[in-house]
Amino acid sequence: MNKVRTRFAPSPTGPLHMGGVRTALYCYLFSKINGGDFVLRIEDTDQNRYVEGAEEYILESLKWCGISPDEGFGIPASQEGGGGEYGPYRQSERKEIYSKYANQLIESGNAYYAFDTPDELVEMRERLKQAGVPGLQYDAVSRTGMKNSLTLSAEEVQANLDNGVPYVIRLNVPENEEIRFHDLIRGLVVVHSSNIDDKVLFKSDGMPTYHLANVVDDHLMKITHVIRGEEWLPSAPTHVLLYRAFGWEESRPEFAHLPLILKPDGNGKLSKRDGDRLGFPVFPLNWTDPESGNVSAGYKEQGYFKDAFINMLALLGWNPGDNRELFDLKELVEAFTIERVNKAGAKFDPDKTKWFQEQYLRSTSNDELAALFMPILKEEGIEKSIDYVSKVCGLMKERVTFVKDMLNGMYLFKAPTEYDEKTLRKKWKEHTPAIMQDLKDILLNIETFNAETIEVKFKSFLEEKELGFGAVLPNFRLLVTGQGMGPSMFEICELLGKDEVISRINSGLSKIANA
Repeated sequence: MNKVRTRFAPSPTGPLHMGGVRTALYCYLFSKINGGDFVLRIEDTDQNRYVEGAEEYILESLKWCGISPDEGFGIPASQEGGGGEYGPYRQSERKEIYSKYANQLIESGNAYYAFDTPDELVEMRERLKQAGVPGLQYDAVSRTGMKNSLTLSAEEVQANLDNGVPYVIRLNVPENEEIRFHDLIRGLVVVHSSNIDDKVLFKSDGMPTYHLANVVDDHLMKITHVIRGEEWLPSAPTHVLLYRAFGWEESRPEFAHLPLILKPDGNGKLSKRDGDRLGFPVFPLNWTDPESGNVSAGYKEQGYFKDAFINMLALLGWNPGDNRELFDLKELVEAFTIERVNKAGAKFDPDKTKWFQEQYLRSTSNDELAALFMPILKEEGIEKSIDYVSKVCGLMKERVTFVKDMLNGMYLFKAPTEYDEKTLRKKWKEHTPAIMQDLKDILLNIETFNAETIEVKFKSFLEEKELGFGAVLPNFRLLVTGQGMGPSMFEICELLGKDEVISRINSGLSKIANA
């Protein structure tokens, strides 16, 4: 069996959507679990839609996600392998390759020249529409009334070519035939040739279309498995016909068409508009539109860990066969099978995505979180030791989604200046100041000021005074933190230290009394 080779072949027409990242991920996982190669190729045959900066964005996105190509575009010559032996890996740099194959199809009768003008194509579709034909396509029926090398004489065709009349080369789709192929996800796919139009393969500007370039490149680069989105499924029969026309059927790659990622609140493919409307990113990194300057949010800049993002994407359309949900990239490589990719679309769940982020944040060591949190604190004008910030992270990480959310615990760095109104209204009573003074005296006399001792003394105080937790703890928290809720008060007190806790109780009692 040939060595497994998959490829991810995005078009640089804008930012890489999370659906594209998932395709790249599945290609990567499939190649790795089978001991193969993962190739990155840029498909930029549509130069009119090329967007400045999109290629760099693709490379940066895959790099952040940890999806590293073994070969292809963007791999420096200095790296082992030097990019690969089947380059160039940008289609616009392979122009001279495609004309040879387009001509080969002309000579074998599997393609033909078409000289129709844009106006004539519009007229053809209008005629079909008036006749009630459901498919307004250039096909075995409609081509008989058009200007192409199947209806013109050889002399007329040659004259048009000699005179530089604009043309395209179209695939000569056979009449009345069933096109069959096996899809690794969908099983047997059967499409009648009457439902396939004579796709344009090559344009007179010397550029191939996606269909020709895609098939030629996959063949020349020895790609064994084409794993791509469901939106390419209608094109697959055309590609099957092209492999047959070239005589490459034995080496034709296997197809796997991935399910769509669906919007969270209905049917249809997830789009940037859905993200803007519902408040979540659909791109891996921030994207700045080169024309408008508008910035679209990315998962990285929103504070997501790359492992959480990749884990979420992997389970959007694939399941491991058990209830396990947490996988890092290495574990995904070991667990992934194409057979467990679903046919049905996968509905994106923003809340579940945050759940993944929370799991990864909580499993990250306090010291690692502190290293990420320190620069955020510095922007707020706060400088503390890594040891102190690490302890703060240990207190806060069970209660936040992102590292930046730990700023909710600002009271661990600064004494409160305001006090939660709701707690004041519900819990602060006439006798509360006296209770807090008595509690302060208890705290002052604690020699070993740690969480365990503080908790024991606090509970003894409640028992002695015949008070409930609800009458004392919320107000104690209010004075020390300004908040109505938060992590363990006993651990907060240990972290702040006795002097700071006593100071805050005194200050809080005074401010609340004078409010």
